[in-house]
This record gives sequence, C-alpha cells and structure tokens, in this order.
Amino acid sequence: MPGSSPDLSHLSVLAAFGHPDDEGFGCGGLLAMLADRGARITMICATNGDVGEISDPGLATPETLGQVRRAEMRRAMDVTGIADVRFLGYRDSGMQGTEDNDHPGSLLQAEPSRVVAQVVEVIREIKPDVVLTHDPTGGYGHPDHVTIQRHVTEAFALAAGPGYQPPGVDAGAATWQPGLLYWVCFPRSNFRRMWQQMIDAGITPPFASQEVETIGTPDELVTTAVDVSAYVDVKIQSLNCHRTQIDPNGPFSQLPEHLLRESMSTEYFALAAPGDAGKDADLLAGL
Repeated sequence: MPGSSPDLSHLSVLAAFGHPDDEGFGCGGLLAMLADRGARITMICATNGDVGEISDPGLATPETLGQVRRAEMRRAMDVTGIADVRFLGYRDSGMQGTEDNDHPGSLLQAEPSRVVAQVVEVIREIKPDVVLTHDPTGGYGHPDHVTIQRHVTEAFALAAGPGYQPPGVDAGAATWQPGLLYWVCFPRSNFRRMWQQMIDAGITPPFASQEVETIGTPDELVTTAVDVSAYVDVKIQSLNCHRTQIDPNGPFSQLPEHLLRESMSTEYFALAAPGDAGKDADLLAGL
C-alpha cells in the first residue's frame, strides 16, 4: 500500500519524455511509487504538446494548447508528487509525415547537440542514479518520442565525460555518470491483447489490425515488469489532469473499468545501460 514501503529518499531519478501525458501512460504508477517512497524526481518534458488533441474546444485553442498543456502537466505532477518539472521548450513535432515535422521550432528540427547538452546539464546538476525515457520505438513511433529517446540515451553516456563541455552547459558542474538507464516499454503483445479486448467489447480500436503487429516494443527486449497496482488510483488521477488529451468518447475511455485498471497495473521497462548489467543490478525489479 502507498506509504508503507521501504524508504527511497537516497534515490535521485530523472525522467524525460516527449510531451505532457507521456509520463503518465508510460510509467505513471512507477513515478507515483517512487515519489511516495521519498525518491527525488526531476521531470523533463521536451515539448509543450502544441499540436496534440483538444478534447473539448472550451479547454484550449490551437494557439493556446501548448500553454494549457504545460499547466496540465504541472497539475498532473502535483498529483504524482513531483515538484521539479522542466520544459525544454520545443514545439510538438506532430505525428510522422505531417507538416508539423518541418516546423523550425519543433523538437524534430532542433540541433541534436543542443538538446543533448540541455539534458547533460540537468544530469550534472541533479546527479540522478536512474534515468527513464522512451524506448527506441517511441511506443507507436511518434517522432518526438524517438528523438528525445535518442538524445537522452546519448546524454546518459556523455554526462560523465570530462572532455564534454558544450556551450551553454555550466562549466562548474561536476561530471556525473548515472547508474542505470531504463527505457519505458509498451510490449507488442499488450497492444495485441488490448486490440482484441476492444474488438470483443464492440469498441473500434485506435489502430488497425496490421498496425498492431508492428507497434510497441518487441517483447524480447523487455527486461523488467513492475507491479504498480497499489498506485493505479494515483496514476488515473494524474492522467485525468491532461484533460485536453482525454476524449471521454474515445476507445480507451470506453474500455470496461476492470480491463482499464488491469492494463494500468503493470508497467514495463528495458534496462538499457550499463550494457553488462545483470539481474542483480535491476533496481526496478526489486521494488
């Protein structure tokens, strides 16, 4: 139960994702668990989510959506228990193949070395033991997920290098090597199972039958499953703060509650670094 588990106040965690709400869907239960146990957590959100959904026109306009989603993110993190939230300030790049991919302010068009340097600066400042980010597939291939995953993974490796001192990074900040890098995973088999559950319930899935065979993390890459059932209520409450992104008539909202809670009760990860880390080094597996 929340509040009754071992103390983790010695642990520093950096989580970095593409948009407001990515954190909740991917590892909202784990974040709530870590916060409840006293871990110090910093959240990086690479974009403002400027071209996401608007579930209700009374909540935002295309012009104000980025600002609204930043506020939603802060409210969500208040619920989760994370006070240190940092936005890198890039524009949402939109779905793959859209015109938003080419916007000069988008994450996709940002100079990679600049984004990596921003993440390195945070790593050297807060000195995390654990770093969390998207997996290489980005879950369903969103360009921002894939891009920030690549930059965070590079920053994880570069932050410890004394010779790495890009412009804009505090020259006085000591180098730091985080201990573990985890990629947040959505196992491919889970997508298939949810697709079938929706079909069986008479719900039109958000992805076609041919897509469900290719999206998500290949199951064999998943190293770690974490039971977050004690934190599902916090996870749902936090996700509900992202009101612009939640369609009350959408396929996920139509899922029977017991199936929704079941799908949210386990979160999946790949221990990506160090590459020679064995099972004994898998911190999340021991939570």
